[in-house]
Amino acid sequence: MQLPECRILLTGATGGIGQQLAERLCAGGAHLLLVGRQATRLEQLVAQSHGRAESVCADITSSAGRDAVLQAARRFGGINVLINAAGVNHFSMLEQHDEEALAALIQLNVTATLQLTHRLLPLLRQQERALLVNIGSTFGSIGYPGFTAYCASKFALRGFSEALRRELADTRVKVMYIAPRATRTEMNEQSVVAMNTELKVAMDAPALVADAVVAAIGRESEELYLGWPEKLFVRLNSLLPRVVDQALRKQLPIIQRFARSKS
Repeated sequence: MQLPECRILLTGATGGIGQQLAERLCAGGAHLLLVGRQATRLEQLVAQSHGRAESVCADITSSAGRDAVLQAARRFGGINVLINAAGVNHFSMLEQHDEEALAALIQLNVTATLQLTHRLLPLLRQQERALLVNIGSTFGSIGYPGFTAYCASKFALRGFSEALRRELADTRVKVMYIAPRATRTEMNEQSVVAMNTELKVAMDAPALVADAVVAAIGRESEELYLGWPEKLFVRLNSLLPRVVDQALRKQLPIIQRFARSKS
């Protein structure tokens, strides 16, 4: 889809990737409804949009928050693109996780995303053409030590995207799944950045990810995996998972050291 014809609802608009997406989509001529929990930052993004964005401050993990987003989308005049970019990450070994933090991660990354999509899908189906864009992760295809809950959530989002794409195959709604690799956002703690540096794992700038998402919307790509050799690892993990097991086993002592140093 061409950006000037897009009326986009973007969740996670105040996050690292979300902010960059908002700026680039507005610059390309799209009209945006920005969703997030940081009212001040939302106001700043709207002020920078040159009249191309509106916002709704809402917590999509609550029913009231999802109601607020739906009503805002109706006042906006409907949407033909939904970008699910809201999410949270947590780096630790599973035994270190707090149960409430585990539940909160799954609630936002999976449950709330599905529930909000359920609310907004009728609006998308009213359009002549529509896109649903789910921002996943390389960790939605590769289980990685230290990120068990996050991997579980992104595996779920990838499965949701695949199933819904097939469910909507006879409609005018296309479902896209975009999987960035490690990205330098506030969502990644300093321990993650330090670990990736030691393991020589590349981390992309949020602007690079946003540019790739915008380009994918223009092409209406069904799936997009960012970064090399991460694309190769995703393919290798699907065909020869034991090879990836062995490679990650060598990294495990380093991962454990950084994860356990936090506590």
